[in-house]
Amino acid sequence: MPKKGGKHAEMGKEMQAQCKRAKVEAAYSPSVLSFESPDSLFGSLISPIKEEIFFREYWEKKPLLVQRNDPLLAAYYQSLFQLSDLKELCSQGLYFGRDINICRCVNGKKKVLNKEGKVNYMQLKKDFDQKKATIQFHQPQRFKEELWKIQEKLECYFGSLVGSNVYITPQGSQGLPPHYDDVEVFILQLEGEKHWRLYKPTVHLAREYNVESEDRIGNPTHDFILKPGDFLYFPRGTIHQADTPLGISYSTHVTISTYQNNSWGDFLLDAIPGLVFDTAKEDVALRTSIPRQLLMQVDIADSTKKMSSLLRRLADRLENTRELRSSDMKKDFIMNRLPPYLGCDSDPLTPGGKLPKIDSKIRLQFRDHVIITVEPDQENPVSIMNPPSVCLGGSARCGIYSSCTALKGSCSCTEVGSSQTHGLRFPLSYLDALKQLWSSSTIYVKDLNLISDEEKENLALSLWTECLIEVI
Repeated sequence: MPKKGGKHAEMGKEMQAQCKRAKVEAAYSPSVLSFESPDSLFGSLISPIKEEIFFREYWEKKPLLVQRNDPLLAAYYQSLFQLSDLKELCSQGLYFGRDINICRCVNGKKKVLNKEGKVNYMQLKKDFDQKKATIQFHQPQRFKEELWKIQEKLECYFGSLVGSNVYITPQGSQGLPPHYDDVEVFILQLEGEKHWRLYKPTVHLAREYNVESEDRIGNPTHDFILKPGDFLYFPRGTIHQADTPLGISYSTHVTISTYQNNSWGDFLLDAIPGLVFDTAKEDVALRTSIPRQLLMQVDIADSTKKMSSLLRRLADRLENTRELRSSDMKKDFIMNRLPPYLGCDSDPLTPGGKLPKIDSKIRLQFRDHVIITVEPDQENPVSIMNPPSVCLGGSARCGIYSSCTALKGSCSCTEVGSSQTHGLRFPLSYLDALKQLWSSSTIYVKDLNLISDEEKENLALSLWTECLIEVI
């Protein structure tokens, strides 16, 4: 199944190079999805099911199957990815493992048939035709413009990384054994037909991938055929297997996945350390020593009572906390999410128009790609003497940085994959003004919640320089 999001470091460069070709493709199959907003995109993806019904009755609860029999939608789905696309993509340089896996389910187990190094299309087609092997293509949004648009909007909608894989399976064959995943799964059937069987979870909302034996999973709860234009959702932990029926030359579907390691448990692990650190600065109870030899004891009954008491003090503080400092989860999302889709239009990436002045009306650009976070000062991250700063970040190729800079390819702050976070940094006193800007459709610079006009103009100019605001 797809990994969460994946690195998108070269996405802007790849898509600019493919821009003309992508426009030709789009002309042949106009989109039937709504890209006006993240909400409208998701609504059109699950149509005719309403969003409130989906989240009340299906999300994390049970599968949803939408069989549409809509030729227009089927044609659009087919344009997202086709078996015929592989020949051209192989000529651009694909590698086994990184880009493509060749696999087949044999006696209830996954057998990987990968070669070494670069993928040869003729050998790939031979394995597909003669060995009945499934082609698993990783992160196709790197090459397909429309998939990038869909996944970028879904990342904005969920606030979580979104990944994808394409599966192409020849007739009378099955690529993967019965298994469950640690992601929420959305299936779009692109070509041919696929026979699916879903089973009751053995681990509800699973946190890992696992193969299940046929004798353990029982009878399927759902048994159906997906055809082009059809849509399927099932929660993480749902056991599933799929094969291409005899008489159908092959099946192509894309699996879009999200919410990997994005549970309350994950967020607590991420946020509690910051909460404890902040609370200990003000509550002496958390600064008192643990009992002598606690780390060597077997009987810790008294200590667990003390910890329960301290956790209750943390809970009391939590109710009055203005900011929850998410550390790794937020950084991971910012650094690895897709940049905003701009096609061939580079105008939003270049500061233009009037400079923002105190009487200017401004609005935030790329609002869905902007995250305001409070974190310790980067030069002295554990010091309690220096106040925290506010970091305004967007999806980027090089850490927490403006989405515009990422797409311009001019970022010079750090290497991809660095654990450092970068972006526009401001004193903590700027936090309310940034929230004001984020939550308003438009606002006058003079109305920003800062003490002096100079601070207001400096904030606006800093954001304008990084293409994060425009002057109305």
